[in-house]
Amino acid sequence: MRASRVAASLYGARAAVCEMPFATVASDSLGGVGGTCVLRGCVPKKLLVYASKYSHEFEENHGFGWRYGTEPKHNWSTLMTNKNLELQRLVGVQTNMLKNSGVTIIEGRGKVVDPHTVSVDGKLYTAKNILVAVGGRPSMPDIPGIVHVIDSDAALDLPSRPEKIAIVGGGYIALEFAGIFNGLKSGVHVFIRQKKVLRGFDEEVRDFVADQMSLRGITFHAEETPQAVTKSDDGLLTLKTNKGSINGFSHVMFATGRKPNTKNLGLEEVGVKMDKHGAIVVDEFSRTSVDSIWAVGDVTNRVNLTPVALMEGGALARTIFGNEPTKPDYSAVPSAVFSQPPIGQVGLTEEKAIEKYGDVDIYISNFRPLRATLSGLPDRVYMKVIVCANTNKVLGVHMCGEDAPEIIQGIAIAVKAGLTKQNFDATIGVHPSTAEELVTMRSPTRKVRRDAADEAKMKDEATSQSVLQSDQSISNRGNNRQVSVFQAAPEKSNPRLQPVKNGDEL
Repeated sequence: MRASRVAASLYGARAAVCEMPFATVASDSLGGVGGTCVLRGCVPKKLLVYASKYSHEFEENHGFGWRYGTEPKHNWSTLMTNKNLELQRLVGVQTNMLKNSGVTIIEGRGKVVDPHTVSVDGKLYTAKNILVAVGGRPSMPDIPGIVHVIDSDAALDLPSRPEKIAIVGGGYIALEFAGIFNGLKSGVHVFIRQKKVLRGFDEEVRDFVADQMSLRGITFHAEETPQAVTKSDDGLLTLKTNKGSINGFSHVMFATGRKPNTKNLGLEEVGVKMDKHGAIVVDEFSRTSVDSIWAVGDVTNRVNLTPVALMEGGALARTIFGNEPTKPDYSAVPSAVFSQPPIGQVGLTEEKAIEKYGDVDIYISNFRPLRATLSGLPDRVYMKVIVCANTNKVLGVHMCGEDAPEIIQGIAIAVKAGLTKQNFDATIGVHPSTAEELVTMRSPTRKVRRDAADEAKMKDEATSQSVLQSDQSISNRGNNRQVSVFQAAPEKSNPRLQPVKNGDEL
């Protein structure tokens, strides 16, 4: 949508968007203007997150003097009805945005038949350039009983609330739905194949969010691989894993990843190259192996976030129609996990920062927020600022706690601008707030230093191999470098920087 709107409204290009009819659950013949994020992802999911948070607020407001005559009750049908009405409204908004920009909407399923032609339900349309931005679909494993399993699309449109649900997966989708169903008073079990949730996120954030979610009543099963799902005569489901079986589930949901939605689009037949996962291979300007065909968004499996796809679409329009070749910029992309508590992050993780820069200073704060002091709930906040020791530049900021996604958006501007820890320290905090902690951490919790002998060895190896190997190969060889960690004593004047454990009060 972004590419077509920019092309038509800013550059006067003739643009058309091919999209299937609206439905809350996508299929080979149904979709809707707005795509995954608006209709089957970010927006409906966030609405359910809002709904689920009220139960926690009912619990914590007792400490603030509130009492209810009866226990609050939730009506699932009302939530689903209002959610779907909002999605229908958004389809109208998105449709009008395209039309007002001068974009033609062609309803139906499209298929590329040659480098300049698309067939939509048998009718042919020609264009100088074709953009493929079809996103991704939930990926389901081939195991016995998979017919009894729901995916994230179906989980957004269930006819009734799950009494007890097994969620298989340890990524952001799994954690977000775990928080949703937990808040709506379902029994929730999360099964992950790894030891920890959220692979690729900062290691300490991974530990923290799992601990906090466990305190809210979510049960995690680590290092368990699903093998089968069976359904008993009473309709309840049993999940069998490599460690045994657990029964009594009303629903079993798989959130084990997504795959590019490239099936039956005719791409391979016209010569568009795809990787082993089905993602379209593109160059740095989003052009495929066929010069007239381009691709952006999740279908390319680069950075699978809606704002990134929008950025890619805008860059593409400038490249093709603005005579301004523009590469998508993936530096300092902020992201959030709307788990409960939520996560916000931007920049490098500690592990990636050490790998790239070697010498880094780590600032950490783990504290009980003011709101939790009266609520009596065990909620905590975790913050980490990662700084290059040699330049003082802030390389990454990670937060887990209430309002983390809202806070990280502002911090992303600072990280994108290349600000230093000194700039952070010179910023006045807003008091009392959780966010002020990001500008009041003065002493590093630990200092990580690359071993001098290992660094010299790496330089020698890089020099001797420079003719034989690419820069990428050389950088990869440094992944196993040795580092030294120095724990720094926090300033006594700031008690929030003292090492704390869950449950400690500050």
